[in-house]
Amino acid sequence: MSATADGIGIMRLGQIAINAKDVERAAAFYEDTLGLKLLFKAPPGLAFFDCGGVRLMLARADKPELDHPSSILYFAVPDIQDAYRKMKGNRVPFEDEPHLIASMPMHDLWMTFFRDSEGNLLALMSEVSR
Repeated sequence: MSATADGIGIMRLGQIAINAKDVERAAAFYEDTLGLKLLFKAPPGLAFFDCGGVRLMLARADKPELDHPSSILYFAVPDIQDAYRKMKGNRVPFEDEPHLIASMPMHDLWMTFFRDSEGNLLALMSEVSR
């Protein structure tokens, strides 16, 4: 018998840690620029946000081997063009413009990539109905 996700009871992703050199600066970006709800702050320099039921934790890396950019988080938005314009207006540094990734039977998948205040690469994604 193998230990599969069903076998140990994993139901969903609960939390993602994002490295931040300056947690206060990063917290301002995630709250004010991305509009995520701040859940709470805790010592020593942690900030927690809600992202559709998944908790994002901003923290300084506590070991040198953990001090690296985060995985790419893909934030789903209903209107990628509108989100791009608003974020661009807030001087968010984008790597590209919204572009078509794939045409699927029911929708088109669009993405654009940007950097947070700490230099982590992130993305917006939108499933646009045909």
